[in-house]
Amino acid sequence: MELASGHTAVDLEGEELKRQEKDFSGYTKGLVRLQPERWLFPKAFTRFADKYYELQWKPSDVCIMTYPKCGTTWMQEIIWTMKNNPDLNNPEASAPLYGRSPFLEMDMLMFGTAVADLPHSKDDPLMNGFQKMCPGKNIEDGLMIQMTDVLPEPRVIKTHLPFSILSPHILENTKVVFVARNPKDAIVSYHHHSRLILGHGYTGTFEEFVKYFVADDLMFGPYWLMLRQAWERRSHPNMHIVFFEEMKADIKGALRKLNTFLGTGLNDKQIENVTEWTSFKSMKERGVMEGTADDSFWIKEVKDKDGGFMRKGTTGDWKNKFTPELEKLVDEWTQKHLGDLGVNFKYSL
Repeated sequence: MELASGHTAVDLEGEELKRQEKDFSGYTKGLVRLQPERWLFPKAFTRFADKYYELQWKPSDVCIMTYPKCGTTWMQEIIWTMKNNPDLNNPEASAPLYGRSPFLEMDMLMFGTAVADLPHSKDDPLMNGFQKMCPGKNIEDGLMIQMTDVLPEPRVIKTHLPFSILSPHILENTKVVFVARNPKDAIVSYHHHSRLILGHGYTGTFEEFVKYFVADDLMFGPYWLMLRQAWERRSHPNMHIVFFEEMKADIKGALRKLNTFLGTGLNDKQIENVTEWTSFKSMKERGVMEGTADDSFWIKEVKDKDGGFMRKGTTGDWKNKFTPELEKLVDEWTQKHLGDLGVNFKYSL
């Protein structure tokens, strides 16, 4: 299937599909690769791919672009707060994050994984949010993409999609904040996430998960190509790249850089407000993510034993999971794909 982005969507078949379905119980609706770059998505991606590519980005928008588990939710809350709640007096701040800062491609997960088989109760916050924001609209045309269309400006939009799948004009119109993270901690966090979320349902070992990562066989991968595409655009005036580790080491410094980039004009007191409101402790206590979806979206056994969506938010946790062999594997992957970029990943603070 040919897409507006110029990619060809090819269904996974045979042993490759069987392996994915065996290790990821949530992948029940088929998978596709986008050639020639080998992006891996649920088959339902093809229903919405051209809508993602043709989305009209506005000058007041901010696009938060990340590989999964690299600080996306943190950055969403930071930028939304900077633009809408720097004095911490906006009542909308307690509304679910998905309604304030939509996840652009969530529909492909909603319709393309085991999540699609869940019964939707009348109390489902996602459904209620859609009906409130898009009265009379058909959910089959996409829940999140339609919510994104009607969201009042200024919009803060999250995506795990790379530049090559989005509008080629995005940087002409919109500021993009790309959050990168060292690959070892990203793997550890994505492993937990993939075990926790019903739509992934990962059941394999950690070692196997690392091998999926370096083979570019995880959903939303390859990470290295997504990062390369962002890095190549780093000098564009509408592009800002920040590292998760940089934010952990000096959040106020990172916020001041964002303040300049976004033109939000926050004073020192407002920077302090944003720092406190978006701290890991504050966001976890407020249930920023746990409160945005029905509990059936999570795998309860994993959540109860190992933690929910916001688990640790630290740098260096990879040392508790990686064997020397796995560390060598990821180091070789990093050198092969990113060694020429001069990216200086921080693996501890």
